[in-house]
Amino acid sequence: MKKVAVIMGSDSDWPVVQGACKQLNEFSIPYEAHILSAHRTPAAAAEFAQNARANGFGVLICAAGMAAHLAGAFAGNSTLPVIGIPMKGGAMDGLDALLATVQMPSGIPVATVAINGAKNAAVLAAQILAVSDDVLAARLDQAREKMAEQIAEKEARLQSELSV
Repeated sequence: MKKVAVIMGSDSDWPVVQGACKQLNEFSIPYEAHILSAHRTPAAAAEFAQNARANGFGVLICAAGMAAHLAGAFAGNSTLPVIGIPMKGGAMDGLDALLATVQMPSGIPVATVAINGAKNAAVLAAQILAVSDDVLAARLDQAREKMAEQIAEKEARLQSELSV
């Protein structure tokens, strides 16, 4: 199975980004987490992105706040799928990060999840990898079934409370 790279622009992103790592663990997807900055370590970030495929990665997840555009820098240096996590914070409370992540030029896409949407970034990475991995696809199906069961249990509890 290909690995997922989980890249954050700052260690302050780690409390949110941990959610992606936890989700990847739940799907038994190997990953590496790193701190690289598009602006403070541009050469290291570019080198990582350029060598990611050769180093066994299949998807790149990049988290950054404000208008720092880590996902775009990675997408510009790799043809692997890039998923951007815009981080909440700064003067615009994450809106600037969202816009910087989603507004990409034609030909250099970045899939973008919600502000602080680390778990969904990991699920999307799993779905991308599952295109060619039936075992992982089955794990995703099981996760969906579990979510549906949880909602059904909550609905049953609600209905029992309403009928009292």
